[in-house]
Amino acid sequence: MRKIIVTSALPYANGPIHLGHMVEFIQTDIWKRFQQLIGNQCVYIWGSDAHGTPIMLRAEKEGITPEQLVSRIHQEHTRDFDDFHISYDNFYTTHSPENNELVCEIYRRLRDRGDIEIKTIIQAFDPIKNIFLPDRFVKGECPRCSTKDQYGDNCEHCGATYTPMELKNPRSVLSDATPIEKESEHYFFKLPNHEQFLREWTKEHIPPTVANKLDEWFTTGLQNWDISRDAPYFGFPIPDAPKGDQAKYFYVWLDAPIGYMASFKNLCSRRPDLHFDEYWSANSKTELHHFIGKDIMYFHALFWPATLHGAGYRTPTAIHTHGFLTVNGQKMSKSRGTFVKARTYLNHLDPEYLRYYFATKLTDSVEDIDLNFEDFRLRINSDLIGKYINIASRCAGFITKNFNGQLSAELVDAELFSSFVAQASSVALHYENRDYSRAMREIMLLADKANQYIADKAPWTLAKNPDTVAQVQAICTLGLNLFRVLTIYLKPVLPKLTEKVETFFNVDAFNWQDHAQPLLAHTINQFVPLMSRIEETQIAALIQSTKEDVI
Repeated sequence: MRKIIVTSALPYANGPIHLGHMVEFIQTDIWKRFQQLIGNQCVYIWGSDAHGTPIMLRAEKEGITPEQLVSRIHQEHTRDFDDFHISYDNFYTTHSPENNELVCEIYRRLRDRGDIEIKTIIQAFDPIKNIFLPDRFVKGECPRCSTKDQYGDNCEHCGATYTPMELKNPRSVLSDATPIEKESEHYFFKLPNHEQFLREWTKEHIPPTVANKLDEWFTTGLQNWDISRDAPYFGFPIPDAPKGDQAKYFYVWLDAPIGYMASFKNLCSRRPDLHFDEYWSANSKTELHHFIGKDIMYFHALFWPATLHGAGYRTPTAIHTHGFLTVNGQKMSKSRGTFVKARTYLNHLDPEYLRYYFATKLTDSVEDIDLNFEDFRLRINSDLIGKYINIASRCAGFITKNFNGQLSAELVDAELFSSFVAQASSVALHYENRDYSRAMREIMLLADKANQYIADKAPWTLAKNPDTVAQVQAICTLGLNLFRVLTIYLKPVLPKLTEKVETFFNVDAFNWQDHAQPLLAHTINQFVPLMSRIEETQIAALIQSTKEDVI
């Protein structure tokens, strides 16, 4: 049994979850559910990213404390995750005593080994608001590729990283004023000290497509990383820094990933089977898998492993990077009704529609994926309703009506059943490699095969003739067993629908090994509709509601 921690990127506690976020959370959840289904121990931990100037300023604007804002947004996010059937073990917060303790401990370890440097820098300052500007509160043109309207830390177009004042034509997001330069003493993590380690580590733990991008930064030369921010700031104060107006706080990007550790530590206090050191010590034999978007790959693939290595903790087993979500081929847009909040989607459509659709799109690459609403509607109606569920709906009624819900004692075509069972290793490999798209294609090809078998045997015709009605039990028993195998294969993607199928079959929860053994001489329950078709009016209503949303 493998022992695994999985994480998703920490959602920022400053606004609603949207479908772009859900790509990653669903991707992570499918992988976690698959690992558990095959018998591994897999723990999914993460939390709210709760620090930074944006949260401080929004709380101030609303007349509440940052803690109150974070608590409210945390509850909203939790509700969204629960309703999308995300099976996390602990969704915590980076504003926690565990995180404060770990951040200070890691900082002191890095400081004591000579990895921290203090120096005076010149940074962006808003002369109107009288505040040092965080990277994301300065916008301008990328200094490398000249793309306009980029934030002050990295370019979404070319991936370059830089300081806010390196932007061309910079402006303050708070006041639209041109930032001025002002001196301030800051704390830096000496990332170049870990270059040799990082070069070796990335070769073993980062996919080639992502590693090639990291090579650009190695070629350019790793730079010291500013891990401090000036007051006023919502975060953890640096232990040995000045106090009051001159206080320094840990930059949110230092304490955010450490929040993974803090979330796990918090979970350990409630789970006697989990031990912090077993999973996080430098010699740990467990696995640590991060699922992240390509926009924060730099932080997770360079700063994070270097920080862990320098502080004497284990480093990630793998960092799984995905692309962005476009909607109808374009960047999400409120005016077009395509900037869809998770809650707005849930108000109109079954979450498992989206879980399946994303699964048909997700691979192990960093390519962007597109949510095309018309393709989405047609794919769900065709694959889930017209192919998969259709198998059960064509067979179940005959078993209930003609044979008192009793399945036959043997398989009429063991070879056909065996061909479905034989596909398990391939489907499992695709899940393991996060190539869900290939897994879904293989499952739907099997669904086609099952439907073709039922069509060829035509039990609806045989049931009308007293001389052939007995054959119907064997045909439909096989059809339902093929449906059961497909359900087991789809369980990581469609957990709630699977629960309904388990109830229909009158059995305990499926595990992966159940696919190999047919269900025979067993009484099933009456079949009830499992899922409805998506109508065009539902999509239209979703888009209209999105246009009316307040973001």
